Amino acid sequence: MEAARKPALALAVASVLILVAAADLAAVLLWQPASRSLLHDVLVVFWPLPAFAGFLLGTYELFLHKRLVTELGRVSGPGIVEHLLPSEVLRAFLSSLYGQNEANNDVIAGVLGGDGLSPRKDDLTISTDTTVKLELQGIDAKTYHLRTTQRYRFRHDVPTDRFVIFATSNATLRDTISAACRHPLFELYFIPDPALFLESVDDLRHSTRIAIDYLDHEGQPRSAEPSQIPPVEVRFDRWSNYLTFFREATGPLGKLSPLDHTSDLRILECDLSDIAEDHVVRAVRGLTVWSRTLQRTNDGFCYWQSPYPSFVDTIGLDARALEVEESPRYEFRVMPFTFRSATAAARWLEAGELGDLDVRSWLLPGHGVALLWREATT
Repeated sequence: MEAARKPALALAVASVLILVAAADLAAVLLWQPASRSLLHDVLVVFWPLPAFAGFLLGTYELFLHKRLVTELGRVSGPGIVEHLLPSEVLRAFLSSLYGQNEANNDVIAGVLGGDGLSPRKDDLTISTDTTVKLELQGIDAKTYHLRTTQRYRFRHDVPTDRFVIFATSNATLRDTISAACRHPLFELYFIPDPALFLESVDDLRHSTRIAIDYLDHEGQPRSAEPSQIPPVEVRFDRWSNYLTFFREATGPLGKLSPLDHTSDLRILECDLSDIAEDHVVRAVRGLTVWSRTLQRTNDGFCYWQSPYPSFVDTIGLDARALEVEESPRYEFRVMPFTFRSATAAARWLEAGELGDLDVRSWLLPGHGVALLWREATT
């Protein structure tokens, strides 16, 4: 409404100026004083001014304004956006679509990763080349090892020398950690069975291997071969430095106490400089993580979720080693929760029929793929 009033007001002003000029000109033509008059001389000089001003104002509003605004937006719009904070641009856009809503922050966090409040887009952790592989290796009829391989190649060098591992058996924490994490490089592992949690964390601690492409302290690109780093467990009284919900309310969660989660949460930290030989890691360009967790077979599912915005090429699935001598025969079903994926079949499959799932799409935190299984019916 306010935007529509401005052109109408400008046109009204232009009309008034033209009418004033017309009245002035009529007075000059109709009034011819017998002797020279100062007022007549002023009117002769003055009448072209309002006519010219009214003509320019009317022409601008009727013909030039819309084209000029469109052209300025086309030329300068992208340049202006480039210099704004990504969160500011996205928040303004979402507000224009959905109105002012606190839940818009969840969308911003999903698109930008973390809480979406990074000061610069160069600080955002975004992987443009990502592959994942999940392998299920049976131990006995009740338990199995979930082996996970994740490879990331980041769009911008990630300025950190730390890698953080979160492990939890609490579903609420699982669904909140990605948005509450304050470290740029991390992985989240979920162990559904609380009885296996501590044993699975020990398995994770001793099995994790990491390889990195990085910049050293002089800015030289280097690579570090896969190496097992003994992760250091973070004391519970420091958890608030890693997760915001231990400092303040986050979304529907109130402020949580670390003491209430000492049985279902562990935070492990790796110093990446430990695998960089004699160099100091200044920034990480690529990251590959191999890990293993102990899981309960009768859970009937496993899954992988993207911790950061990632363009995922393929997600490999291998369950041929899940069956052991004492276990029944299983059949499997692939359930992607992504924008799109080339799912081979929406039916139950034999283990040998599983393979690489072609994704070739962006996955945001919360997107991923689940593998379900059950005892074979035939």
